[in-house]
Amino acid sequence: MIHFPAVRQGPLRALSLRLLAAIGLVLIIVFVVYLDRDGYRDVNEDNLTLLDSAYYAVVTLSTTGYGDITPTSPSARLVNVLIITPARVLFLIILVGTTLEVLTEQYRTNLRMTRWRKTVKDHVIICGYGTKGRSAISALLETDYDKSKIVVVERSATAVRQATAAGLVAIEGSATRSSVLNEAHVKNAKAVIIATDSDDASVLVALTVRQLTAGQVRIIAAVREAENAPLLKQSGAHHVIVSSATAGRLLGLSTSAPPLIDVVEDLLTPGQGMALAMRSAERHEVGTSPREVEALVIALIRRGKVVSVVEPAGVRIETGDMLVYVRDDRTSTSSSTA
Repeated sequence: MIHFPAVRQGPLRALSLRLLAAIGLVLIIVFVVYLDRDGYRDVNEDNLTLLDSAYYAVVTLSTTGYGDITPTSPSARLVNVLIITPARVLFLIILVGTTLEVLTEQYRTNLRMTRWRKTVKDHVIICGYGTKGRSAISALLETDYDKSKIVVVERSATAVRQATAAGLVAIEGSATRSSVLNEAHVKNAKAVIIATDSDDASVLVALTVRQLTAGQVRIIAAVREAENAPLLKQSGAHHVIVSSATAGRLLGLSTSAPPLIDVVEDLLTPGQGMALAMRSAERHEVGTSPREVEALVIALIRRGKVVSVVEPAGVRIETGDMLVYVRDDRTSTSSSTA
């Protein structure tokens, strides 16, 4: 099931509020009629009881009007003109408005779903909305990636609600199932990020994505154990990140070289100072050394492979190279606070 970002309160909440308003309106009319009960008579010429007042309020507001209870005194008729008749109109507005809102919300949802299915393309599918999945989405948004181009696949209903509350399109279901991935239009996706809670599930998702896309969609996956990384690559993942090994190495560096941890944390934390970025090589930079570029270039991406700038042979920038460099991430923060 596809869930879109909430743009207004749900129909169930709107229905509950209107139901409470209708009940409150009925109670008010019951109170008003009961206070002036001496001005009303039923077909037996008896005075009204509290039950009779409730009965009269309900049949009057619902425009049923059996006529077995009628106002006879001038004050009761004045109350009908000034209070009960406007209340009847308001009561009908509440009932009709609720019905129209529920139908309109359903139509709007169907329309959004139809439009989304026609236009979704070159999007990124995030399989899993846990800590890793949310961090991956945050990294995408930091690079000004369009939020509408991100689709979350999550089997937890709670996580799906959190994703839609964050303004994301979410699909409830297991990413290991072909039907769920087809619902996310995986064949038209730009990339699939696998951020599940278990390595077994990650392998199954990678296999399913590769089978559905024939290897045409880039697959990036995270695993807990390093021994599972080769299996995941054999399953179709183009890039595999070993979370436990990376965390363990950082823990080791925190003991042997504590300042390095501060540098890594600075690079990975947005708005702290330094940040990793990538851009295409400009024409005037072709043929020069990466060290001659104004920005601090730490690597080149050439035909999909990483070229280290510390190679002794000396590296020159070529046409089509992507430059990985360190930029000042404080500019956006300082400009926003200025």
